[in-house]
Amino acid sequence: MTFAINADMVRDAARRIVPLARRTPVLTSRSLDDRAGLSLFLKCENFQRGGAFKIRGASNLILSLTPDQLTRGVVAFSSGNHAQATAIAARHVGATATIVMPHDAPRSKMEATRAQGATIVTYNRFTEDREAVAARIVAETGAVLVPPFDHPLVMAGQGTAALELMEEIPDLDALLVCVGGGGLLSGSATIAKDIRPAIRVFGVEPELASDAARSLAAGERIAIPPPDTIADGLRTPVTGKLAFPIIRHHVEAILTVSEDEIRAAMRLVIERMKMIIEPSSAVTVAAAISGRLPAGISRLGLVISGGNVDLDFLKTL
Repeated sequence: MTFAINADMVRDAARRIVPLARRTPVLTSRSLDDRAGLSLFLKCENFQRGGAFKIRGASNLILSLTPDQLTRGVVAFSSGNHAQATAIAARHVGATATIVMPHDAPRSKMEATRAQGATIVTYNRFTEDREAVAARIVAETGAVLVPPFDHPLVMAGQGTAALELMEEIPDLDALLVCVGGGGLLSGSATIAKDIRPAIRVFGVEPELASDAARSLAAGERIAIPPPDTIADGLRTPVTGKLAFPIIRHHVEAILTVSEDEIRAAMRLVIERMKMIIEPSSAVTVAAAISGRLPAGISRLGLVISGGNVDLDFLKTL
């Protein structure tokens, strides 16, 4: 089958994004291992530039633009992490950035995006279409759209997180990755299966945002109403058109976790690892310690997607 990306594109992205993306650490925790009954290896993108994995995909696309394209600026739509990543990459190359963000996005993410020099245009996620808002800006300005997940260069860039993880820990039995639009999962699955064909790949999402699980079960993309989950980075109502065929081919299952499990996982990581992760990251930890994974897995890699969370929200834990 022919897919939007392949492993060579992920490796090319790894070389291209060196000026902007950090090589983040892989951490372990005996306490988490004991809870999961597995050896867990956490690829900590919460220590990434911008606080999340999104800089990988955004910079791979933006660093591929021509000088003429850069003079017209870039536009992105995001609840926060992709917004910051696009703003950082645009600032690096001297391009203007306009970011379409939901009015209820975490305050910390909006402030961080503005701090990178980006212009923010807000919308109501329950009554407006963010892609339509972004398309209107592109039509008016001629700027280049930087999608948050469903673009080959973005997907390949996101996959570099799993590439680094498997370079460091090559003998993983399985890989656990959160899924919103599917860019991170599709990129990660592509490179993981190329490096280690026998590896088992699983996606994770909130029960309240289970579009990917429903889609995989149905064999086709299924859209849901805008989900109201604390995992704001996973509120995408439907998996990407380019990402879904890759997920369907490479991913064994999509696991779901409850809001209470997400909160408990965040608190566990804070208490045991002294590390802050955001709800979208915590879904993988929640799944790992839930007992939902099938038998035959002992060494499990988790992509911790980011650590951008409001301090006010942390108090609720």
